[in-house]
Amino acid sequence: MTPDILERASRVKLLLMDVDGVLTDGHLINVPGPDGKMVETKAFDSQDGIALQWLSWHGVKTGVISGRVSPATEERARQVLMTYVYQGHIEKIPILEEIAAKSGFGMTEIAYMGDDLTDVVIMRRVGLAIATANARAEVKRAAHFVTEAAGGSGAVREVIEILMKAQGKWGEILRKYEAE
Repeated sequence: MTPDILERASRVKLLLMDVDGVLTDGHLINVPGPDGKMVETKAFDSQDGIALQWLSWHGVKTGVISGRVSPATEERARQVLMTYVYQGHIEKIPILEEIAAKSGFGMTEIAYMGDDLTDVVIMRRVGLAIATANARAEVKRAAHFVTEAAGGSGAVREVIEILMKAQGKWGEILRKYEAE
């Protein structure tokens, strides 16, 4: 981990993410609902989930900005205590600006994880821009950091561990679970 990434991570008070390809592997699964209409569902990584809760416990806010609208995303955000949930927004800059205004955080205090072209515009504006291992090449070039894990397979957990280590909170998590 470079000193620059650790410095950027130490300032993060808000972690925002895309959903498909970041919190999930990007696959969209359509299954028939009780009324016979197709319902979209997604698979989320459980280790990402607990790590998102750790951030909440330590005062770091989280949220998603997604181009798709999905009840599965809404439920996952509720489960992991996200503060900001914006769906159905391909144009993400106005949402980033709205979240920054509501939160009171400066752009240097915001991290963003993305995997596709619609994410680059946000990544260019925040203090810590992260691309998942499965991100498009253009997204990786815009990132300060590229995860080793793919979206939906622990990429969010990987980033949260970096944030917590940079902010001196990782030892507390290890002690809580007697994992030191």
